[in-house]
Amino acid sequence: RAAPPRHAVAAMAARCRLAARFHHVHGTNVRLDASRTRATRVESFANGLCFSQEPLAPGQIFLVEIEEKELGWCGHLRVGLTAHDPQSLEVVPEYSLPDLVNMGDTWVFAITRSHNRVTVDGEEARVRSPAWEPFLLIERVRIPRDTLVGRSRPGRYSHILDDLYKANVLPATARRSRIGVLYALQPDGTADMHIVINGEDMGPSARHLPTTRPLYAVVDVFASTKSVRVIPVEYGFPSLQTLCRLVIQKHIVHRLAIDGLDLPPPLKSFCQHE
Repeated sequence: RAAPPRHAVAAMAARCRLAARFHHVHGTNVRLDASRTRATRVESFANGLCFSQEPLAPGQIFLVEIEEKELGWCGHLRVGLTAHDPQSLEVVPEYSLPDLVNMGDTWVFAITRSHNRVTVDGEEARVRSPAWEPFLLIERVRIPRDTLVGRSRPGRYSHILDDLYKANVLPATARRSRIGVLYALQPDGTADMHIVINGEDMGPSARHLPTTRPLYAVVDVFASTKSVRVIPVEYGFPSLQTLCRLVIQKHIVHRLAIDGLDLPPPLKSFCQHE
């Protein structure tokens, strides 16, 4: 499949930089930092609704990283899309599910520790490309995978986690896990919503979304998820540093083995941590 034109990639990159922050309208328990890229629920387990600053373009992912967890609550982050302009809401609903969804033209997916992949006709959606490939392909959408993947810090028992490190690095609800939402246009003029977790497409979690109205990302900082940070996604070609890391990770036994390689210290750190 041919790569998108260079001017299209540049336009998407510019739009993503503009939209990679939260809307100033949010739930009553949310506090945003000065840059509006970090959202923290300061009390209770609800009223944590946030929205993207701008509506998303087709194929544009809104990506967040889980920064803080809070014990004692049941449930996790919820993400999705809404056709409601946050500015038009008289009151921000307490919950994305069911409150915002019940307002119509809203589609929200509740993230769980596992079993997030969508089932189609009784079978899980198929992974279209291996986790080590530099791009994630969803329909006609092509996204550099590297930024999409959250990574744990290596430690004494890193070798036990190596299968996770090479494939789906962290459990979906873990701290530092990265979760995104986008929509892909369909031939009939509608769109499918996709959730991406640590660089893996979970399949179409909602189908036949109307595209006649702008669609904003929804991020519900709910229950055990206490704080999230927006991660800017650069659309373009992966850097040489990223390609080197992909090759190294593909051939090592586990992350601690990187210490024994004859590599510059900054590249070792990049391969292990970033």
